[in-house]
Amino acid sequence: MDWLDALQRLRDERTPAVIVTLAMVRGHAPRNGGAKMVVAPDAVHGTVGGGNLEQTATDRAREMLAAAAAEPELLTMTLSDKTTTDYGVQCCGGEVTMLLEPVPVAASVAVFGVGHVGIELARILGRQQLELHLVDSRSEMLAPERLGVPGVSGILGDAVASVHLHHEPVPEAGLALLPPGAHVLIMTHDHVEDLAITDTALRHAALGSIGLIGSHSKWARFRTQLLDLGHDETALARVETPIGIPEVAGKAPATIAVSVAARLLQLIAQPDPGDVQPMTD
Repeated sequence: MDWLDALQRLRDERTPAVIVTLAMVRGHAPRNGGAKMVVAPDAVHGTVGGGNLEQTATDRAREMLAAAAAEPELLTMTLSDKTTTDYGVQCCGGEVTMLLEPVPVAASVAVFGVGHVGIELARILGRQQLELHLVDSRSEMLAPERLGVPGVSGILGDAVASVHLHHEPVPEAGLALLPPGAHVLIMTHDHVEDLAITDTALRHAALGSIGLIGSHSKWARFRTQLLDLGHDETALARVETPIGIPEVAGKAPATIAVSVAARLLQLIAQPDPGDVQPMTD
């Protein structure tokens, strides 16, 4: 499989990878400059020359994957029979410098409820490199007349996010469509829907953060109901409410959306979702 086709397939499968490129070749080497391969956790596509050169690059790429490295690296190797190597001798006589570029999996975010705040949030998140799911029980909230066509027209016409629209009459069913690690934002028009989505989200251990819009009094009621539904205090601590950052004050939908988006980007930037501490203000 061509490395570019392989990379697209890995992105579609939400599998992280590292692109290895022969950035510079001095003297003789098995491949010319510009040769590429893609290293995934359990596969390699393409070749940069085989032998010790390729195996060393593969090992380093997999170390980067294991560490969730975000920054590219340069790896220089001398192809000489006088050089100590781990995987045999390559005595081409040249020197190569390889560029190792991580290709992380894009963050996935689901907004449940595309009302006044939800649509403003969609405008902002649509400009981020992520997978954006917009879920609503009301088909008119997702109509082209309101949202346009993502990447083509309307308010999402210039979206760089991969946007997915889901009309779900039972909105909590949309949680089953999300990949592991997805961040969930709950802001529907109906507190009954909000509660059902929150309850179901808490039963999905593989989700990332769970954010719930609303007041302290709303959460007090929800907390009692969620305890009655069998959730314990550890589970309830996964819910962040009110969502947003306190430094951005105001109740206008666009202002709330800015606050929520800022907090979400903070969570996405955190390397370990398990370390996220819920906000209490």
